[in-house]
Amino acid sequence: MSKGIRMALVMNLLSLLFSGVLVHSGQSTVPLKSFKIGENVTYDCIDIHLQPGLDHPLLKYHRIQFAGVRSQNGPFRGVEAWFKMFKLDIANDQASYGQIYIGSGSNTEVNFISAGWMINPSFFGDSRTWTYGFWKGKDGKGCYNTACSGFVQVSQTFPIVQPIDFPAGRSLWLHYSIHEDKNTGNWWLTELGSGEPNIDIGYWPKELFNLLDNGANMVGAGGVVQASSSGSSPEMGNGQFPNADHPRDSGIFTNVEVMDSNYVQHKMNYFPTEVVLDSPKCYRLTIGKTFIFRPNRLGFYFNYGGPGGNSCGV
Repeated sequence: MSKGIRMALVMNLLSLLFSGVLVHSGQSTVPLKSFKIGENVTYDCIDIHLQPGLDHPLLKYHRIQFAGVRSQNGPFRGVEAWFKMFKLDIANDQASYGQIYIGSGSNTEVNFISAGWMINPSFFGDSRTWTYGFWKGKDGKGCYNTACSGFVQVSQTFPIVQPIDFPAGRSLWLHYSIHEDKNTGNWWLTELGSGEPNIDIGYWPKELFNLLDNGANMVGAGGVVQASSSGSSPEMGNGQFPNADHPRDSGIFTNVEVMDSNYVQHKMNYFPTEVVLDSPKCYRLTIGKTFIFRPNRLGFYFNYGGPGGNSCGV
């Protein structure tokens, strides 16, 4: 895949991530299905081709900023990471995410799976932090969580989408893996145990996709934000710039691992890895120099994030 196609794939994936947001911003679309997840929270499943996010010139106005790492020399069978979730104070028309993702693309199509945490008031109807999953597959179909037929929820104790209650003054860890099942070809979302057994949350059936039969061309992890219509960008990570001397004091992804075409796991920097950072004035990223976070196991990690603001290039 050419460099130009790969860059187009990255930008398309990022725009897809926010297409659901725009459905709830007063624009007119007809949902395929509405799904209620709370007393006052209902969101819609929209055919991605019909979502304003793909017609609206999001990238023209550069309303999205990102800070993360990616590898583009697939095929890959999965990606996993331990990453912190945070509670942030953002505007109703802003959004802030932390995610891992896999994707493949051509000149005209994109297949994509992402999972992580988000704060997205226009989507969920509140300012809490939520876990989420998103897919985009063949024929332009796709959606968040279980709003549409697609993701198969398996765990009875760990739903793909749930609000996070933070202890006072603390952040919490999310330990996620997106990986292809060697026998079935389905793509699983798993909560990795920290001293406990892993929890298979559910899976996206292989039939949803037409570009992931031989693995994914790209894997990555990082933060993504959407600016408000006024151009003000929200906090990313925990709102602090990374500090190499104090890696636990900012947004962090650690033990980032990638599964190769033979289903063998490696630290992400085993593969050529590049930083994706488009607004260094407002957000930054540093690659860790030592890999000591998981007991008895080295792990590739990076810090990311920043305060946002009114002059972030949007």
